[in-house]
Amino acid sequence: MKKQAVIAFLITLLSGWAHAQLAYDFAPLTAQIQQWVDKGYYPGASMLVIKGDKPVYEQYFGSYTPRTQVYIASAGKWLAAATIAAVVDEGKLSWDDKVVKWLPDWTDAKGQATLRQLLSHTAGYPDYQPNENPIDRYQTLTESVAHIKPLPLDTVPGTKFHYGGLAMQVAGRMAELATGNDWETLFQAKIARPLGMTATRFTPVDSAGGHSPMLGGGARSTLHEYIRFLDMIFHGGRYKGNRILSTAAFTAMQADQVGKADKSDDAYIRTAYQPHPDLYGLGEWRAEVDNRGNPTLLTSPSWAGAYPWIDRTANLYGFFLTHVDVNGPARTDHFSAFYASPVLPGLVRQIVNKSRRH
Repeated sequence: MKKQAVIAFLITLLSGWAHAQLAYDFAPLTAQIQQWVDKGYYPGASMLVIKGDKPVYEQYFGSYTPRTQVYIASAGKWLAAATIAAVVDEGKLSWDDKVVKWLPDWTDAKGQATLRQLLSHTAGYPDYQPNENPIDRYQTLTESVAHIKPLPLDTVPGTKFHYGGLAMQVAGRMAELATGNDWETLFQAKIARPLGMTATRFTPVDSAGGHSPMLGGGARSTLHEYIRFLDMIFHGGRYKGNRILSTAAFTAMQADQVGKADKSDDAYIRTAYQPHPDLYGLGEWRAEVDNRGNPTLLTSPSWAGAYPWIDRTANLYGFFLTHVDVNGPARTDHFSAFYASPVLPGLVRQIVNKSRRH
């Protein structure tokens, strides 16, 4: 009798999921992703869309399965900012802490940059190590930051928005010093374990292992695990009723943190859905805002194609998991995953709105 009850429950559950999938005509979305995979841009891909706390689309392409784990590049910036927000929640850091408070030997202008600026790409730091320097593959954040210290600023902190990742290494080191824990321990304690993200890591950054965590681009995850993170953000810092981030931390991450910094030469801003001056918070893009400046579309796009988003207008969130094959047709066709993936939330919104009209 128990076995029959379990079977009946599973049938009901699957029927409900199938009905949710059929409620919308996602054929155009499937066709778009399949086209990218067929062209060889991606070896595979997967996508999950949640609307009204129910899955309405889940699809796997090419070699991808529900267990596929890949490096998500800049989609990890959102995870990193949330980890640091949790440390701010504890009162061990402040968004307005200057670098020099935690790294007292940083007595030049770089030391005057604040934690807020480090995570909003307004600190004036270079994007990456110069070409003549070793790329950032060190054993610890301590060593990584030591190689950032000698670099000159590009601009005075707070005066210019320039998207990159190097400054986030310094933010991570500040969090380590404030807590006495290494970065991966912090991420696991503050975000991964509370959300059940058992396969999501910031280290190692490649198969060789042992390298410093890259806060701006070194995380790896799975489709369903990252969706749990988006679930928490979508619900204002709560996950399954448990408070992960405070309202204050959640609000700071989503608020305009660019301010009056010059944004005129940033390429991604020039291609935004709805161009506006307050396009970035802390570790996340405010891709669309309403007439009061509240974000309605939040994203964290990656150069490799992985693309998480929250669409307040359509009351949904989703994640496109993939990793571009840089040595394949993407190179010869000049295909940019960074600029291709942002079409997906708009396409999903069109499908959902079309169904609503019918």
